[in-house]
Amino acid sequence: MDKITGMRVFVEVVNLGSLTAAAGKLEMSRSMATRHLASLEKCLGVTLLSRHARRLQITSAGEDVLPYYRQILSLNDSVTHITSRDDAEPQGLIRVACSVSFGQSHIAKLIRQFISIYPKISVEVILTERYIDLAKEPFDIVIQIGKEQDHRMVSRQLTTCHSVVCAAPSYLKSHERPTKPRDLVTHNCLLHINLGSNLCLRNNSDASTDLPIQVPVSGQFKSNDVMVLLEAAISGEGVTCLPSVIVQPYIDKHKLTLLLEDYVMDDLAINILYQSRKHLAKRVHKLIDFLVDEFAET
Repeated sequence: MDKITGMRVFVEVVNLGSLTAAAGKLEMSRSMATRHLASLEKCLGVTLLSRHARRLQITSAGEDVLPYYRQILSLNDSVTHITSRDDAEPQGLIRVACSVSFGQSHIAKLIRQFISIYPKISVEVILTERYIDLAKEPFDIVIQIGKEQDHRMVSRQLTTCHSVVCAAPSYLKSHERPTKPRDLVTHNCLLHINLGSNLCLRNNSDASTDLPIQVPVSGQFKSNDVMVLLEAAISGEGVTCLPSVIVQPYIDKHKLTLLLEDYVMDDLAINILYQSRKHLAKRVHKLIDFLVDEFAET
């Protein structure tokens, strides 16, 4: 069997800690990955991975050859990249992870547009709020909002956004409209769990001060999901503070009303993260460029 593929299986098992995960990332069955690994070990005459308590552990022989295999694979990828035809139509699977709210409101629609342009590319989109470690999970890119960046990864900024205070017209019919941040203390606030019980707002129209205003707020309903809070706000259940990129379409349609127009929360960067610029697959490169260009036009 192909030695390069066997080396790649071995390296990915070490990286991901699982034969199943390695097979998934390399787009092959678990049984095929096992065969490639067994063929490589037979060719070398040594065991590279041993099983202990249902886990694969690298052997001393595996430790010895691992740096050489990494170098061989890197050189192989470089040669493939240099000799690949630039005019060849990109194809294959791209795995994308993104937050639920931003994925539903923006990314899913753009990816459907992308695959209509490149019919030989397929995209698998996983919407999740959990942390994704690209070094250990079989994703090509992660779209991340406002979190501390993993400096092991390459990052390209899509856009920035800030959160704004808003409520449904139906809520404001029965509650006095807040005119200053402190007024929020008396309102039922629909809160994101990550914000805690304080809103940190700054005056966007007053250049003389950069000091934010800390407002203690409370409410009957909290969630870790922006779309859940959005639905509650549209239903007239309270005041909320959500990313502008999520709520602006509903403000435009008059389903939500912008409150405290001069006050916003600090900007959050929305970035695309990926592992390596040098060996990035052409299909992934195309998707990243497409998303960056689309957000540049908005």
